[in-house]
Amino acid sequence: MAFDSGMLDLEILRECEAILDDLRKAGLTLATAESCTGGLIAAALTSIPGYSGTFLGGFVVYSNAMKTSQLGVPADVIDAVGAVSEAVARLMAEGALTRSGAALAVSCTGVAGPSGGSPAKPVGLVHLAVARSGRSTVHAAPVFPGDRTAVRAATVRRALAMLRQAL
Repeated sequence: MAFDSGMLDLEILRECEAILDDLRKAGLTLATAESCTGGLIAAALTSIPGYSGTFLGGFVVYSNAMKTSQLGVPADVIDAVGAVSEAVARLMAEGALTRSGAALAVSCTGVAGPSGGSPAKPVGLVHLAVARSGRSTVHAAPVFPGDRTAVRAATVRRALAMLRQAL
C-alpha cells in the first residue's frame, strides 16, 4: 500500500499550521525521529508552506541499527527493553534534538501492525516523546485501535498534539 494522502485531513493540516505559527512566534526549530510512521509526521508538517524556516529535518529510523547509528540510541538499551519502549522513544527524541541542532524534537516508535504484536506490546501500542531544550522530555504510550493506516494516522495526530503542548 502506498502513502495515503487522505491521512492528511483538515484537522491534521490545521494542527500543522498552528504549530508553524507557534514555532515562528517562539523562534524555535523542529526535528522529527520516526520509526512506525516512516516519515509521515515530517510529511504532514512540510505539507504546509513556510516550514523551511522552522523544520530542520527528520530521521526515519525504522531499524534498530539506524536508531543507534543516526540518533545515538544505545544498542544495549534496545536489547534490554526493546525498540518499542519509553526509553527508546525518549532517547530518539533527545538524539534528534542533539544531532539536528533543533530546539524541539518529536519521536515515535511502535507496533503499527497488522503483525508484530505481543501481549506485552500489542498492535497499536506507540511510544511517543517530545524533547525541548532546557525542559524535561515528555512521553506518552497510547494503544491506538484499528488497522495499520489507522494506527499511523492516530500517531501523527498524537505527535502533533504533543508538539503543541510543548510549545
